[in-house]
Amino acid sequence: MSRQVFVVNAFADGPFTGNPAGVCVLEEDVTDAWMQSVAAQLNVSETAFIRPLDHGEGGHHWAIRWFTPAKEVDLCGHATLASACALWSCGLAGDDRPIDFESRNRGRLHCRRDGDIIQLDLPADVPESCPVPEGLAAALGVTVHETWRTMEDDVLLVLEDEQAVRTLQPDFNALAKIACRGVGVTAQADPASDVQVVSRFFCPRLAVDEDPVTGSLHASLGRFWPARLGRDRFRARQLSARGGALDVEATGSGARVGGVGQLMLAGTLHC
Repeated sequence: MSRQVFVVNAFADGPFTGNPAGVCVLEEDVTDAWMQSVAAQLNVSETAFIRPLDHGEGGHHWAIRWFTPAKEVDLCGHATLASACALWSCGLAGDDRPIDFESRNRGRLHCRRDGDIIQLDLPADVPESCPVPEGLAAALGVTVHETWRTMEDDVLLVLEDEQAVRTLQPDFNALAKIACRGVGVTAQADPASDVQVVSRFFCPRLAVDEDPVTGSLHASLGRFWPARLGRDRFRARQLSARGGALDVEATGSGARVGGVGQLMLAGTLHC
């Protein structure tokens, strides 16, 4: 059995930036174990598995699931953007219409194009204040006074400035012991920056020490930052080694998160 497979850099702001995602196109149901094995083989932070739900109607309605190299997750923004990019780029969906992805646990995810930008409507609640998890301050090497929990069970904390986010050096073994999906750190960007918000995201429990660019985190940031910035729309940059840029806008049910997708590889999976 052969299947189409792609690698797309999502939320890229230059060559070899953004978050690489695998995209595997299915024509039939496959086992969870098979998808997990493929995700481990591709060994990028997330691989999306998509299956058409509208055969013969233009390729605009798809089922989607996401796997890290270690486990399935409920929501992945960058691999959803990558899936839409792959479908439009390779003619599997007409480029004149949006694409809807049906997920198992987060409902329908709507994707549209605005020039070079792909916009995703992602669900998110306003993060809620929570007790500081034991061991978090030591794992990050910073003083932690307050933390929040997101809908995706991430712990979020605000650092004093962009430099503090940029220079953070976590202990990943210690972070893996924190009971959450991942840990996000964020701050207002430097005044001279072309963005308003910066962040990083660590998820060693998912076999991804530092995620290059995280769409689901920015859905939560889209609900977290507007009250603090006094604006519902902002530009953001994730300060990983690869880096990436995002447009974020709060919505009634979450956030609209946009960025560029760059198709890097198209091939055939022979298994």
